[in-house]
Amino acid sequence: MTQKIIDMRSRPAYLHDFFGATPNTPEYETAKWLNERVGSKEVEHFKRSYTIEGYLKEIESAGVDKAVVVGRETPSLTISNEEVAKLVAQSPKLVGLGSVDIQTRGEKNAVAEINIAINQHQFKAINIEPGFGEPALQADDPIFYPVYEECIYHDVPVCLMSGPTTPDFDYAQPSAVARLARKYPALNIICFHGYYPYVNEIIGAAFRYKNIYLVPDMYIFQPGSHLYVEAANAFLGDQLLFGSSYPFRAMKQTVEDFAVLGFKESVLDKVFYQNAERLLKVKA
Repeated sequence: MTQKIIDMRSRPAYLHDFFGATPNTPEYETAKWLNERVGSKEVEHFKRSYTIEGYLKEIESAGVDKAVVVGRETPSLTISNEEVAKLVAQSPKLVGLGSVDIQTRGEKNAVAEINIAINQHQFKAINIEPGFGEPALQADDPIFYPVYEECIYHDVPVCLMSGPTTPDFDYAQPSAVARLARKYPALNIICFHGYYPYVNEIIGAAFRYKNIYLVPDMYIFQPGSHLYVEAANAFLGDQLLFGSSYPFRAMKQTVEDFAVLGFKESVLDKVFYQNAERLLKVKA
């Protein structure tokens, strides 16, 4: 397969126990379980990324040109911006995204961290996870407004992570994303996990608001997700992006499976890399 590819959601397993870094732990078993649930043919493939060399070899083998590394900052799990910055500095194939939890940090500290992430680390977007906060909140809660306004100021997208692992599905509903897109039309909103399983609803929101972008990543292979492909072939071609969600799905297998989902040829280039190039201001 000859295709430029930007993988919008990727992390090496060694980065955290959450990614299966330590065998014979509950986290390792959870990583295996999730790989099985989303269709990885080899559920322990992620062991090949226990070193930076192994991770980069996986990227090369999958034919991925750029892998976007996403950290996390939630009360239950933090992979710091500093860790992500050290990782992406090791290869030009890696692109970093910053993460902030304004609920924990407070407004002043969160805004300062966003400035460090963008200006110092050269990160290309800011990731937040409202449904994983304490307390869980909707994405359009006013507490997040300073994050969104800072992203607009720096002309970078905000990334919202929500999906089947959100502790309370009431905070995984796409209606808050639609309200957010309406309030901030200048804000590009990237939805990791494509707000699965609310596929119809998030597609409807993206139909209405062109500043909503969907990265269904590993959930595009789940029941009901064919609607993402249908929508991309109709009106969503400029708003859908590829992601593997590695290490929770095998990278090379995901690239190969994605390519045969039924996207029109004219759409495949957009979702594999062109939309990501435009949004993140990077080149595949």
